Amino acid sequence: MIFRQLFEKQSSTYTYLLADSTSRAAVLIDPVLTEMEAYLRLLQELDLRLVMALDTHVHADHITALGALREATGCSSLMGQQAQTDCVSARFCDGQVLRFGSQQLQVLYTPGHTDDSYSFYWAQQGMVFTGDTLLIRGTGRTDFQNGDAAQQYNSLFDKLLRLPEQTLVYPAHDYKGWTVSTIGEERAHNPRLQIADQAAYIALMGSLRLPHPAMMDVAVPANRVCGLTV
Repeated sequence: MIFRQLFEKQSSTYTYLLADSTSRAAVLIDPVLTEMEAYLRLLQELDLRLVMALDTHVHADHITALGALREATGCSSLMGQQAQTDCVSARFCDGQVLRFGSQQLQVLYTPGHTDDSYSFYWAQQGMVFTGDTLLIRGTGRTDFQNGDAAQQYNSLFDKLLRLPEQTLVYPAHDYKGWTVSTIGEERAHNPRLQIADQAAYIALMGSLRLPHPAMMDVAVPANRVCGLTV
């Protein structure tokens, strides 16, 4: 197994490189267009063959590298079946298994932040990549892109928090320097999860007053075409 956590500073985005050490087949989750050169260099240095590039959802704060990676490497580009895009090689859906060499990712549909939000559970390594659904000591906002706090509550409590407590949590963003947590740690210490029920969670998320991402008007249209027309 090969694993790297990569960070893009402008949008505080984490990109994840996963690979099978035997076949050298690799996956990138949530790649950022401005980091293309670094991704290609790392793949070459580690002698890896990129087979899939995945986005957890249509991002609003950076431009995806899905299209550029497909053009540069021949990999498949994938988004969820709810994503409003026609540019991907294929779409994934809840319960699907994505294989790379001897490794596999279980696809979990976790809407709420957006209606096309997904997470990826790497059970063999005890890791889950939660996109913007579950953050470290937080959760993703639900006030744009068809976000829905009730759906997010269900995604959190009926799916992600039911994973084994020791499962390592790797989100798509962090703004405070955190790099990893666990399901058990977030259940115990994430302030947005210390609520009585779904109604309380809806009220909590509705009370937030957050500015829209600075790049939203550029990033969303660009990401619906896999970042290829910017």
